[in-house]
This record gives sequence, structure tokens and C-alpha cells, in this order.
Amino acid sequence: MKHIIGGKPPSDPAPAPTPPAARFVEVDEDSAGQRLDNFLIRHLKGVPKTHVYRIIRSGEVRINKGRVNADTRVQAGDLVRLPPVRISDKVAEKAERPAPAREFPVLLEDDHLIAIDKPAGVAVHGGSGVSFGVIEQLRQARPGAKFLELVHRLDRDTSGILLVAKKRSALTHLQDQFRERETGKTYLALVTGVWPANKKVIDLPLHKYLQEDGERRVRVTTADDPDGMRSITLVKVRSTMLARTPLGLPAMSLLEVTIKTGRTHQIRVHLASQGHAIVGDDKYGDFELNKRLLKQGMRRMFLHAWRLQFNHPASGERVALNAELPPELSDFVSPSP
Repeated sequence: MKHIIGGKPPSDPAPAPTPPAARFVEVDEDSAGQRLDNFLIRHLKGVPKTHVYRIIRSGEVRINKGRVNADTRVQAGDLVRLPPVRISDKVAEKAERPAPAREFPVLLEDDHLIAIDKPAGVAVHGGSGVSFGVIEQLRQARPGAKFLELVHRLDRDTSGILLVAKKRSALTHLQDQFRERETGKTYLALVTGVWPANKKVIDLPLHKYLQEDGERRVRVTTADDPDGMRSITLVKVRSTMLARTPLGLPAMSLLEVTIKTGRTHQIRVHLASQGHAIVGDDKYGDFELNKRLLKQGMRRMFLHAWRLQFNHPASGERVALNAELPPELSDFVSPSP
């Protein structure tokens, strides 16, 4: 018989703890139409986005007992299986902290929607290592608001017009317009080099994929790629900046870029595929140039959601909004003498 020094003789082992069970969440009306990955991020507070994508890929997350993809859209009444997930105490504590309340510059607001001018460097929602974004901060700033949901998304480093719905009917109506390409979306982008004036249309399919760490990436692909999505970008040259040789900066072109399709990273990848990457782009840009730009005070990607046109969800009237370039961008393209 074995003995434990300094302790009591061994007794019958305690029964193994029951492993945590999966739980099931029914999708309500307010979540209908949302992408599955975004739905999970809201329900699995503090779980890293990489882990969210991993449990989707492994089949641990199911809708109505069927396997699904990250971009599957949930519908009211769907039963979503959420597997048990473990997170560290530190992450859990962080997840419990509410986002700081914050209002953003408002371009238009009524009973149906808010159009804000999002600053660069702020994610639109929490996830992927980001505790909170615009929507969480806005909800904290407006505790009396019964409904606040993002209509669409902008990359974290993109500034400009962002729509938030204040009613479920407005959200559905506006998202339908985005899906059916009934909106007009024009961005201002500063790219490297002199853009050819005759290059006005980029019609190249895009292939979206995930890196091992869960980060999204996109590349131009061929027409016969079954996973390629047709993507159309219209380009108009607004102005050209001459090379600033003493500063080690090349010639650059300020473009008005209108997207006819709303693919992930569409503008960034399309422009880079033509040899004219967006200035300051840390995923698809010229990394050496970006380092030189930092010394000139350009600390962000030069991409701005400048103009947005849509039909008002209640009146049906065409709305045209503009958000002028923020100072850090306008000062760079129009430096003081």
C-alpha cells in the first residue's frame, strides 16, 4: 500500500467533474440577418476572434443541427449551438468591463438612423483582440436607446461615413440596399505613383481567406476560381502630388473610388493589384514607404469613406451624405507653404 508522506492515506478518488455542456441560443428578431461570426462574438464575450473562427470551422457551432460557415446569416427562430469555451480569468475580467461611453460626430440623425463620421483607429465593433468598438461605445453613451445596430462596416483604419440603425425595420431596409447595390459609396484614397487617367474600371474577382491566426486576407484571383467573387471598382483621379525627393517620398495620386460591390478589403486589394497601393496600408501596402511616411506624420491608412447615397428607410427619399477629409489627411495632401 502506498502512503503519502505528511498526508492522509489515499481514499477513493473523487468522481470526475461533469464536463460543461453546450448551450443553445435562439436567434431573436433583433439579431436576424446578422453574420454568424458577429453573432458569436456578441454571445461569447471575451473569446478571441481566432477561437470563434476555429470552433466554426471544426463544426462545434451549429445552426438547427447543421454545419455552417462564418458568413452564414442567422434568422429569427434559428437554434444556435454554442460549445463550452474556456478563457483566462484576465480575459474574462476584461470582457466584463463595459466599453467607455462615447459619442461620435453626427452627420445625420432622425428616428430611424444615425450617420456618423467615424475616426480612423476605432473598430466598428469588438472582436479580434479589440474589446469594444463604435457600436459598443455608442450604446454606453445612449443607455436609453432600445435599438442600435451597425448597418455596414468600415475597416478599423478607414475613416468616414458609417450608418447605425435605430429600428429593426430601418436596419433591414438599409442592409437590403447595400446587398442589392442600390447605395452609392465613394471613398477618397491616396495611392503611390501616378494613376493612369484611362484606367477607370477594375473588374477583377476577389478571393477571401483566413490566415492561421484568424486574420482575414483577400487576393485577386481568376475568373475560373469557384471561390472568387466578382468585384467592380470605379476610379477617378482627383489630383496628383509630385514626388517629394528630399523626403524620400514618390509621386502620389488622390483618387475618388466608387465601389459597385462591397467585398472585404476590395478597394485596398484592387488598387494594390494595379501597382498603386494605398498610402499607409499595413496589410497590402508598401511597408518601406510606410516607415518613411511615419516620419512625416502620416500614421494611418489614407482611405476615407467620403460620400454615401441611399434611400431613406422611411420616406424613400434619396439621401446624399459627405464627410470631408479629417485634418491629418487633408493637411498631408495640402501642406501649408
